[in-house]
Amino acid sequence: MSQSIDQLCINTIRTLSMDAVQKANSGHPGTPMSMAPVMYGLWQRHLNYDPADPLWPNRDRFVLSIGHASMLLYSTLYLAGVRAVDAKNQVLNQPALTLDDIKKFRQLDSKTPGHPEYGLTAGVETTTGPLGQGVANSVGMAVASKWMGTYFNRPGFEIFDFDVYALCGDGDMMEGISSEAASLAGHLKLSNLCWIYDSNRITIEGSTHLALSEDVGKRFEAYGWNVTQVADANDQDALDRALKNFRQCNDRPTLIIVDSHIAFGAPNKQDTAAAHGEPLGEEEIKLTKKNYGWPEDAKFLVPEGVQENFERLLGKRGRAVREAWAGKFAGYKANHPDLADQLERMQRRDLPTGWDKDIPSFPADPKGLATRDSSAKVLNAIAKNVPWLMGGSADLAPSTKTRLTFDGTGDFAAGSFAARNFHFGVREHAMAAIVNGMTLCGVRAYGSGFLIFSDYARPAIRLAALMEIPALHVFTHDSIGVGEDGPTHQPVEQLASLRAVPGLINIRPADANEVAEAWRVVMELKHAPAALALTRQAVPTLDRGKYAPASGLSKGAYVLADAEGGKPQVILIGTGSEVSLCVDAYERLKQEGIAARVVSMPSWELFELQERVYREQVLPPAVSARVAVEQGSTLGWAQYVGAEGAVIGMKGFGGSAPFQQLQKKFGFTVDNVVQRALALLKS
Repeated sequence: MSQSIDQLCINTIRTLSMDAVQKANSGHPGTPMSMAPVMYGLWQRHLNYDPADPLWPNRDRFVLSIGHASMLLYSTLYLAGVRAVDAKNQVLNQPALTLDDIKKFRQLDSKTPGHPEYGLTAGVETTTGPLGQGVANSVGMAVASKWMGTYFNRPGFEIFDFDVYALCGDGDMMEGISSEAASLAGHLKLSNLCWIYDSNRITIEGSTHLALSEDVGKRFEAYGWNVTQVADANDQDALDRALKNFRQCNDRPTLIIVDSHIAFGAPNKQDTAAAHGEPLGEEEIKLTKKNYGWPEDAKFLVPEGVQENFERLLGKRGRAVREAWAGKFAGYKANHPDLADQLERMQRRDLPTGWDKDIPSFPADPKGLATRDSSAKVLNAIAKNVPWLMGGSADLAPSTKTRLTFDGTGDFAAGSFAARNFHFGVREHAMAAIVNGMTLCGVRAYGSGFLIFSDYARPAIRLAALMEIPALHVFTHDSIGVGEDGPTHQPVEQLASLRAVPGLINIRPADANEVAEAWRVVMELKHAPAALALTRQAVPTLDRGKYAPASGLSKGAYVLADAEGGKPQVILIGTGSEVSLCVDAYERLKQEGIAARVVSMPSWELFELQERVYREQVLPPAVSARVAVEQGSTLGWAQYVGAEGAVIGMKGFGGSAPFQQLQKKFGFTVDNVVQRALALLKS
């Protein structure tokens, strides 16, 4: 093994990856083997990252967008000696990964799952696997760096200037989300963003020539990117030049195209191992190790000097940069205590003192206003007091009412990185993933659109839930109340679909005061994403002197109006715009001598978090006559109305007509609610 120390380290990354995949009998060895030189060169010579403090706020971010190559990252994190972090984000004096963890690759409850998972293993900056998500996250991280630098930095105190690197492949380049994200990154001239493209021309079905013939470099040049090429992934000098070129480029993001070839012992194994995610097999591993000049029978071998070399380069450089930053931050804290306090709160996902002091309350009004309009008022009231709350929409801010309108907010654009109104363009999927990237850096980010288009954003919303990060989504036009736009724009199954995502908090408020309470809830979330579903049409603002206070929203469901003595014969359950229907039906039933209860149920998820005693107080098991009313799919409502209850909902798509006509056609009327309640009591 008479190799240079650099080559020894590179081959250690390769052989650890091969051995882990073989032991698991599952995984992708090809890309870790071909990209090991790139990973080594980036981390050892360029990445500003301190393994002893993987949460240092100004660290460079590395995103492995090709998540199937997870052993490439795990091997590097292990060799670099990255420290572990506990559930309270305290850095521990122990490694994030041990050699035993490497040996448990893809095993139950291991720290080395098949695809990297944020929060499970220190050093993993985001959960990747679905191709394109990681590179889109990286755009959000680069946006966060630009905004944080502009907002927090002061003369003599450059607190934020981190760069973002993403390693991606042919699959990323084919997914539409990466095109959306790259287009926006080029438009915003995010010069702190570098994608390293492993162009190995292999996919699961074979050569990329089966489905991809475009010139990716020219496509990115058209997006406004700086494009450079490394002809051989093993050429460390060429990689150094390309990465230096990135750091010197100050007016656009950079794409480094790296041509790679996977060297195995037997050439016919290339397609199988690289693309299909199959282990090489013991004999092929021996041949490949022989080709590397490695002991053929050695498994999980880490030669002497390898980890010391990572400490000598990455560790020493990262520690020096981080300590210099810490010293600078101490001076910053003394000179700018208010900003330092904000920065620390942002990193902890805490809110400023008095963040909710300006949230309005709304007087009773039978005409009311659309919940998207009341949301706009509440959002602006909160954003005045939470400087790092920022976001925008997929070209729909005038409709979603998510624009921040007070002085100083501005429009985020190239050269205007201090602004807080973000324009994602018609890019719902990238929007949701970019919001995830911003959130991962501490910015409280939101995206918005019509509820029907949550379908386009859903993959990134799901990953936010998997990562347990508080990304926010504001959806409007939440029902067939959209009216003349017709069934293409009328959400029916979307609420049920979002409710199916574990860990996602969905809230469909009934009126302006429930909207205010909904924003209180979602702003205080630290470990869960949230989606608000808001109306386009006006809904009555309920008289809270007559009915229960809207603060009940925090429990997911509450008794809004009750029968005398709290003993109802029938329970009417509504969400959003249908709650007022239930209230009107309740009043009519009351006049007819029927003891009814109205339950406003804006959030199934929050309700399920309550104690059983509370849930049974709201929905007493003894009362089986229950009617649920919601302008969406009836799927799932059986758990709340029971076998003997009824659901007034949608079992098909809507129609193109004034929403009043649609309400009547599909049974969302007071008369129908009353009739269904009476029918249940008779039966």
